[in-house]
Amino acid sequence: MRKAHLFGICFLLFFLTSCQPSRISLTPFPSRVERIEGHASLRIDGDQGSTRSKFSFVFQLPDQGRIEVSGALGRVLYRIVMVEGEAYFIVPSKKVYWRAQEEEIIDKFLGFRLSLAEMINLLSGKWKEGDAWIEAGTQEWTLVKDQKGRILSGQRRDLWFKIIEFIDNTPFALRLVFEHPLSSGQLKILHIGLNRPINDRVFSRQFLERYAPKTWEEIQELIEDAC
Repeated sequence: MRKAHLFGICFLLFFLTSCQPSRISLTPFPSRVERIEGHASLRIDGDQGSTRSKFSFVFQLPDQGRIEVSGALGRVLYRIVMVEGEAYFIVPSKKVYWRAQEEEIIDKFLGFRLSLAEMINLLSGKWKEGDAWIEAGTQEWTLVKDQKGRILSGQRRDLWFKIIEFIDNTPFALRLVFEHPLSSGQLKILHIGLNRPINDRVFSRQFLERYAPKTWEEIQELIEDAC
């Protein structure tokens, strides 16, 4: 019995250890970042309570982005596509979309307004002047660096963020918290990759031919029903 009990404990320890997520790494770090992709978890706390979700993201610098938000069962609830200043909030299951400014659509996702460039900045930590793909929006931000010169926190009017943990020794955020008068929360990177080849259709807008345009109120009702 003792041997069986010991074997069971060892098996359990092995199982738990093997199920631990592998450490996220960006080593070796490329000299130039052209694409960022990965998965993340998001928690938002507001007046209506706390919501949690997981999402995948692909950013093709400087001006293309795609975000897919999944529900509890892994089904895609909605998709955001941003291409050269045009932005779409899409509900694939209903074949409908809402077109608006980048800042408006990201506001529906995070609970506060950001441009695509600023969202890339938050993840990558690349707020330095002179990098063409990250200049947008930096004039309004007050940024604080750590001892290694990485952006540790930032504030723009009533929006504040802080990097809790970085990936390796890079400026990329592994875990960050944010606070806004209407909401607060935490974003955590679960997986990330740089400069990997992507399908040309990732940012395609051909769906417009088959999807129907809707107002935000109509889109919101559809999402609430799906949840």
